[in-house]
Parts: sequence; structure tokens; C-alpha cells
Amino acid sequence: MCLDLHKILQRHKIMKTRAVLFDLDGTLLDTIDDLADSMNATLQKYGYPPHPVPDYKYFVGDGLANLVLRTLPEDHRDEETLNRVIAAEREEYGRGWANKTRPYDGVPTLLDALEEQKIAMCVLSNKPDDFTRQMVQALLPKWRFAVVRGERKDTPRKPDPTGARRIASELGLPEAAFLYVGDTGTDMRTAVASGMFPVGALWGFRPQEELVEGGAKALIEQPADLLGLL
Repeated sequence: MCLDLHKILQRHKIMKTRAVLFDLDGTLLDTIDDLADSMNATLQKYGYPPHPVPDYKYFVGDGLANLVLRTLPEDHRDEETLNRVIAAEREEYGRGWANKTRPYDGVPTLLDALEEQKIAMCVLSNKPDDFTRQMVQALLPKWRFAVVRGERKDTPRKPDPTGARRIASELGLPEAAFLYVGDTGTDMRTAVASGMFPVGALWGFRPQEELVEGGAKALIEQPADLLGLL
């Protein structure tokens, strides 16, 4: 355990947890290889250089458009090119998102425990909504998620708190009853802005320093550690 959870909970009085809101990529699912493979294939299709897989841990997290923008050469980021490559990447990722992507070790056990304790589980991602739903259904089929929401035209991307607040409203719960678990500073800022308790997942894509700077009030090294916060 990275931090003393007992001391954390003493310092931060939180409402009894009734729900957990998870980020998807880098939190529930290790998606980085399929994201990198598809984006590199798309870049090479148009004659642009590929990137090393570790670089994608910093390219992803803020939606498909930002992923494409960050991977394109700086002198090829005009609107026409961007739109063309976004469309191509959607198609490429659609063919290969399940090649290597799997739940992180310990995630299934955590989800089992949350269900046993009757804690509602939700997903909020900046990944396009159709991919988000497909991946949860295909790779996490055993568990019931009360709400699964990806990027939609009617909802601003994280760190805007609108999506998180809408999920709380759909469940009829106050935001303070949620633990928000994510692996990026974007996730932590979303949790803070929405009034949820921010929990940083250290097994994901970004370092501890980014999570703390984003507002994490707890850091967990493995999925099972979350149970100590309930």
C-alpha cells in the first residue's frame, strides 16, 4: 500500500461509499498495446512515423481526437489531415481493440468483492462511447455495471465533471458517496470537480506525481487495495 489508508480516512471524512466510478483505459483494462498498434498502423498508412509503445501512455487519456493530434507530426496537424486520420484510426482500432487488451491482474477479484458488498459500479471514459460499451461488454461480461459512459457529443470530456455528475444523478446518489478510481491527472481533476473521492491507480499509465498533482487523496498499488477505502 502506498499510503496509510487509515490516516487518509481520518483526514478526509467521506460519506459511506455506495458506488465506485472507474476510468477504463489504464484502470480496469490494459489497452496500451492495442492503442499503440492501431495508431502506428494508421500513421504508417499515411506515411507518418510511428511511436514507441511507452509514449502512448502520455498520448492517450483525453479522447480519440487528442490521441491523433499528439501522434501526428507538428506540421501535419491541419483540420483536413486530422479529420482524415481520426476516421482511419477509428476503423483501424475497431478491427484490433481486443487483440491484446485484457483486465489488469486483480481487477476481476476486486469487482467480485464490490458486487458482494453491493457497491454500485460505473465506468466513465474519454474513449468514444461505442468502443467503451463494446469493451466493457466483451472483456468484463461477468459483472453488472450500473452505468457505462464514454465520450459523447452531449457530454464534455473529462476533466469536465458533467459526465460524473450525470452518472451520480442516474443512480440517485450524492457525488460524495462515490470513490472515483483513475490512473491520470485528468481523472483526479474530474473527481475533485465533481465532488467524488479521488483514488489514484498506480498500476496504470501515469506516475504517482501526476496523480497527486491532480488531487488524488489516496493512491493504491493494486486493485484489492481499494477495498480498504470502503
